[in-house]
Amino acid sequence: MPSIGARAMLRRMRAPIGVFDSGLGGLTVVRAIRAALPDEDIVYLGDTARVPYGTRSPETVVRYAASCARALLRHDVKLLVVACNTVSAVALPELASRFGIPVIGVIEAGAKAGAGISQGGRIGVLATAGTVASGAYERAIHALNPRLEVVAVPAPLFVPLAEEGWTEGAIPEGIADRYLGPLIEAQVDSIILGCTHYPLLRTTIERVLSRSAAPAQVVDSAEALAADLRLVLDEYSLRFSRRDRSGQLRVYVTDQPRSFRDVANRFLGASLGDFPVEAIDLE
Repeated sequence: MPSIGARAMLRRMRAPIGVFDSGLGGLTVVRAIRAALPDEDIVYLGDTARVPYGTRSPETVVRYAASCARALLRHDVKLLVVACNTVSAVALPELASRFGIPVIGVIEAGAKAGAGISQGGRIGVLATAGTVASGAYERAIHALNPRLEVVAVPAPLFVPLAEEGWTEGAIPEGIADRYLGPLIEAQVDSIILGCTHYPLLRTTIERVLSRSAAPAQVVDSAEALAADLRLVLDEYSLRFSRRDRSGQLRVYVTDQPRSFRDVANRFLGASLGDFPVEAIDLE
């Protein structure tokens, strides 16, 4: 019979991973995690009542993030994944110190992946205007290597295009061409998708890049985060494998669960099917 300590460790390993974002976009992170770690249970929270976070003050973002974290901790999550770029930029240290479980964010993962594949030392970032203005990706990249050059371009129209499902065709391709122009001109060799909506437009982005003389490699920060998550779970002995079933997903939102479900399938890359989408109130 396992000891009390062994049973406690097994119970902790079986606990779900908590993921939160201000809205829909974090489901691309859930998609990447489920592909990389199919055995893990996930609890996702989209704070749809207070989206967007990018226009809020840092103090407000920290307060919102803490309330999301508390809601996920009620599900006894073993680790927090911050899928929101805004929260990743300003609130990670506060969350880690306040709640005492591992916390990882999307910015650091994307920055590490972009810096890791860059050969020429020029890295491009496509992100929302708020994330670009925050300088968060520049700080994360320069913390890894201060000699790297970062060119960040806001791409705000990618968000409504992703939510409306306009991810391919003449209109999104024309918009992508406009946003990518400065990055192609700057001769960046890797481009980080610095918003969790943007992976839905990756095919279009890569099609536009393929017409340049030296196409940059595209870094999906959601995929990069999933790869980092695997390492963190191993580091803390929290990774869990099961033979009897695949990991389960529970989805919570703070407003409009029905409309969330209608759009969520595109971000998740599969039907939510039997996965419930439930509305909750935050403190």
